[in-house]
Order: sequence, then structure tokens, then C-alpha cells
Amino acid sequence: MYALARERIWLHVLLFAVTFFTTTWAGARMAENFEQNRPAFIMEEDLESYLEILTNPWRMAAGLSFSVPLLVILLAHEFGHYLASLHYRIHASLPYFLPAPTLIGTLGAFIRVRSPIYSRKELFDIGAAGPLAGFVFLLPVLGIGLAYSKILPGIAQQGDLMFGIPLLVRALEVLIFPGVSPFDIYLHPMARAAWVGIFATALNLLPFGQLDGGHVLYAVSSGRFRVLTRVFWLLLIPLGLLYWPWWIWAAVLLFLGLKHPVIYDPAPLSAGRRAVAALLALIFVLCFMPAPLTTSPY
Repeated sequence: MYALARERIWLHVLLFAVTFFTTTWAGARMAENFEQNRPAFIMEEDLESYLEILTNPWRMAAGLSFSVPLLVILLAHEFGHYLASLHYRIHASLPYFLPAPTLIGTLGAFIRVRSPIYSRKELFDIGAAGPLAGFVFLLPVLGIGLAYSKILPGIAQQGDLMFGIPLLVRALEVLIFPGVSPFDIYLHPMARAAWVGIFATALNLLPFGQLDGGHVLYAVSSGRFRVLTRVFWLLLIPLGLLYWPWWIWAAVLLFLGLKHPVIYDPAPLSAGRRAVAALLALIFVLCFMPAPLTTSPY
């Protein structure tokens, strides 16, 4: 048993280290593009530069402005779940980070809850702790990142990808850059890390199955969960007209993600937890983007 636990810790550390490398590598190119006033992502040019960056540690170091805040946000989210599980003596794994050769260097992170949850209160607290902790950490990252961002006319529509602008980002942009079009604001890599955290928060708060939003909805609604989650699923169909990947999500959720394990607990949630549920709904609205990523028209 001790050897197994030690092997798992080794695996968690290895996955985190590799993810730290891949996100720093991806961030280094973002930082160079930002400093040289080039669009954030230009696929053909970026692919060549990624290989060149590996040969120069100083160029890699520039990516820390993206990787460090991003991993802090992801760690906060997953340790929110982990510490809540620990509080209720529910066996959960340490976070598994997922390195990947993507534009941001990762597919996120997750923990595994290995023992059953018997009460709605426990389910709610464990489900809510992750997005709440992640949101608390991404707010200052976003604020500092926007403070370091700059104005370049039309920059957000240049390059190969256009990023959606959630209400939270736009609200802070209006405060920091009053009167400036969102298409003229070039996000600093730190703000880009916060954007990834915002996107991950919105996805996790979708009210389906084993997602954090599904846990919260089940704990709050209990007997109405089946009807509500199917109503929310139907809303993905018109969203697909704006952003076709929502149809893929709808198909995956239809076959794998709408059900939730039954918890036999008639005790209602406290008024405080219901207030937290309302706060999470507000956070979802502030973070959700109908079209997170689209191709640039230019």
C-alpha cells in the first residue's frame, strides 16, 4: 500500500512538472508575440518558433508570465475539491495535470473522488469548493494581466484565432481601458492565463452529470435534477448555431454525461449554501462565452 501511494505521488509530481514545461513553452511564444506586437497566435510562424525557443532557456523563461498564473489557478481549483473532500474524510486523489501539445500547453487538471458521497451537503461543498477557489485566484491574475495589457487597433481580430470576451473580462476592460473597443485590447500573457481559467470555470459549472455544476445542481434541486439537466442540454442545440463545438458537447453529454449517482438524503441545504449556489450561478454567467474561440476573418 505504501509503495502504491508513493508511486501515485511520483505520478502527480511528474504530470505537474511536464505540464509546467509545456505551458511555459506555449507561454514563451505568447510573450514574444506580445512584446513584438504580433497577433497572439499565427500558426505557421509559431510552429517554427516553438522549436527555436527550446534551444534558448532565456526565451523559455518569458513563458513564466503565462504558465505560473495558469497553474496557480488550476491548482487552486483542484485543491478546493481536494481539501473539501479531506474535510469530510472522503478519499480523493491529488490533482492529475494533463500536459498536451496545444496552444496553451495543457488540457487542464482533475482529481478522482474514490469513495462514495452520502449527503447532499458533502456533495455541494465538494462540488462548489473548486470553482470558488479557482475564481478567487483568477480575479487578481486577470486584474494584473489587464493592467499590463496594451492597446493596438484591431489586434484582437488579427492572427488565426479570435477569443471570446466573457462579461467578467469586459467589465474589467471598461474600468481599465474606458472607451476602448475590446478588439483593440491586446491581452498580456497573464491576462491570457486568466482567460483560460475563466473558460475552465465556465465549462466546469455547466449543470451536467459529473461536472462541478452538475454536483451543485443535484445537491440544490435533488428530485428536479433530471428535468433541469435536460432543459439545459436542449439549450446547447441553438448555441451550436453560434459555435458548432457545442453540438459535440451535446452529443457527448447525451450518451455519457447527463446522469448523476443517486444520493438518498432528504435533508435540505442550508440557506447559506443556497446563497453560495446563487453566487456560483452568477460566476457562471460572468465566465460563460457562447463562442469561446473562432477563426479570425483577417
